[in-house]
Amino acid sequence: MRLRRGVVRRWGTALTASTAAVAVALPTATAEAAAGPGEIGAKGAYLDSGPDGKPWGKAADTKRPMASTTKIMTAVVVLDDHAGELDRQIAVKQSYRDWVTRKQASTADLRTGDKLTVRQLLYALMLPSGCDAAYALADTFGSGGTEAERTDSFVATMNDKARELGLRNTRYDSFDGISSQGGNYSTPRDLAKLARHALSSGTLATVMKATSTQQKAANVNRLYTWYNTNKLLGSYQGVIGLKTGSTQAAGPCLVFAAQRGSRKVVGVILNDAAGRYPDAAKMLDYAFRTRTAMKLRHLPSGAHED
Repeated sequence: MRLRRGVVRRWGTALTASTAAVAVALPTATAEAAAGPGEIGAKGAYLDSGPDGKPWGKAADTKRPMASTTKIMTAVVVLDDHAGELDRQIAVKQSYRDWVTRKQASTADLRTGDKLTVRQLLYALMLPSGCDAAYALADTFGSGGTEAERTDSFVATMNDKARELGLRNTRYDSFDGISSQGGNYSTPRDLAKLARHALSSGTLATVMKATSTQQKAANVNRLYTWYNTNKLLGSYQGVIGLKTGSTQAAGPCLVFAAQRGSRKVVGVILNDAAGRYPDAAKMLDYAFRTRTAMKLRHLPSGAHED
């Protein structure tokens, strides 16, 4: 199938069969469960700051597949370890395109031979959820003599970063969320902690709050147009990011953040078939002690959700 520029394809069901359920129930703090935003359909959820400043969670420490929210860590590794290389140009390889075709993965439709900067690839990674962009970054910043060695090295660095950040219930086996062995998982609490760290990067915060972007390749006359799959952005007052994700095994996932005044709230939803965006809005209303009218932003015709 010909891939269209700026259009995100949903991961095929073939990816999800191997991503077996990894739910492991751990105790949730009583203080978190005592009060909350009401009925939330997600199997796992977490709000790092309620109206009283205390967290709220639902199965907050249960490990679950996290789909493309994996790409938050991909971006964090790049920015934490290679912040001085944002203007470095990377040539797109055919293997990056072959990867998304073979895996039926979400794509930024990067064209072979085009040269894009690391900064541009971060937009390609975070807005249309480009697994080709994730491959390019992992291949560039991993170490080793082959693409497989370099991407494996990059994933190892993602796990090192998780330990460094104290994400005790998080493990990565991929750079983009496509898990071959079912060993790619996190918890709502861990993802909220990672999101806080990601938002501390001015560069990444700027990328994640963009509803769309146009980026020109450096070596050819080609303009890429990418749309942010996070429809909460631009729909709920104060939302500033972060990332969607969806596979059959993980269900619809969302890591989100909103700021009103000086107060910034981070939330996580994992496996919410009932409606991740309404549930996220309900959680934010609870945090801000308000009721917010919300009309979801529409993606352009032909664009798929992640």
